[in-house]
Amino acid sequence: MNVRLLIFLYLWPFAVFAQGFSGLGTEAEAFATPQPDPSFSFPADHGPHPDYRIEWWYLTANLEGPDGTPYGLQWTLFRSALAPGEAEGWQSPQVWFGHAAVTTPEAHYATERFARGGIGQAGVKADPFSAWIDEWRMEGESFDRLNLVAAGPVFAYDMRLTAEGPLIFHGQGGFSEKSASGQASYYYSQPFYRIEGTLILPEGEVTVTGQAWLDREWSSQPLSETQSGWDWFSLSFAEGDKLMGFQLRQTNGTRFSAATWIAADGSTTAFPDGAFTAEALETSAVAGRDIPTRWRVRLPERGVDATVEALNPQSWMDLSIPYWEGPVTISGSHAGRGYLEMTGYE
Repeated sequence: MNVRLLIFLYLWPFAVFAQGFSGLGTEAEAFATPQPDPSFSFPADHGPHPDYRIEWWYLTANLEGPDGTPYGLQWTLFRSALAPGEAEGWQSPQVWFGHAAVTTPEAHYATERFARGGIGQAGVKADPFSAWIDEWRMEGESFDRLNLVAAGPVFAYDMRLTAEGPLIFHGQGGFSEKSASGQASYYYSQPFYRIEGTLILPEGEVTVTGQAWLDREWSSQPLSETQSGWDWFSLSFAEGDKLMGFQLRQTNGTRFSAATWIAADGSTTAFPDGAFTAEALETSAVAGRDIPTRWRVRLPERGVDATVEALNPQSWMDLSIPYWEGPVTISGSHAGRGYLEMTGYE
C-alpha cells in the first residue's frame, strides 16, 4: 500500500468531518441514531459510544490571573468512526483527534493531535474517568473531580476541576434537536466546574482560577444537509444563572435555534426553535474571513437582551478543521463571561 493511500485512510474521517463542518449532514447508514426520551446511565455514559459516528468531550474555561487579566482555555477530544462498533488493535474503526487552545487579550494559541483507535494512543474510560490522546489527559476518580493537562509548541496548562452543581441535560431530557426535519444528538453538560491551575505561556507562568463548562455530545447525523454551520454560546451570568444557546445556519438564510436556561440551583428550562436569537452586530477580519465577533443575544422569556463580545477577535482555530472559538464578555441586561464557537464561515 503506498504512503499516499495510507495517509488518506488515516485522515479520511477528518475530511468527512470538515465537509459542511463535520460532515454531520451526510447520511449515516448503519450507525445508531439518537431517539427521543433517552435514558442515561452514569458513569457509563461519560465513556464512548462507538455505535454512533461522532462524539466529543469538550471543555472551555473562563479564567483570571492574579492581576485580573482574563484568559480562555479549551480542551477537546473528538471521536469519529469509519464504521459502528469497536475492535482491537488496527482493526478499530474509531479515529480520535484533540484540540487544545489558550486565549489571552493579545494572543490565541491552538494545536491539535490525531490518533487511531484500538492501539491505546487515545480513548476514553468511564470509571474511573480518563480521556486522553498522547500525553494530553483529562482524568480523575470521578467526573466531579478532574485533572487536565495539555501542551502545544508555545503553551501548556495544568489544571484541576471540581464540580459544584449537577449535570445539565439539554433539549428534552438530553435529546437535543438540531433541525426541523428531526436531526438530533444526545447532549448533556457539566457547566458548574470550578477550575484552577497554571498556564504556561511564552511570557511565563500564570496562576489562574475561574469557571469551566464541559459539553458531552454524540450522534450520527445531527445536522441536515441544508445546514452550513453553527453559532454556539455558553454564557455564565454574574447572578449565577447560565444560558446555553445555539443557532444553526441554513443555506437559505434562515436559522434553527434552541436554548437551555440553567438556574443557579441547577434547575433547567428548555426553549424551542425561535425562542433564542443571536444577531451579529460587528464583524472582524480574521484569517481572510469576516467573522462576527460582537453579538446581540436575546431570550425574552428570561429577560435576556445582552451584548456578547469576543475577548480577542482573532481567536481563530487554524487547525485541520478550522473554526472560531474563544472567550467572550457579556453586558447589557446581564453581565458575565462565557464562550462562543462559530463554524462554517468560509
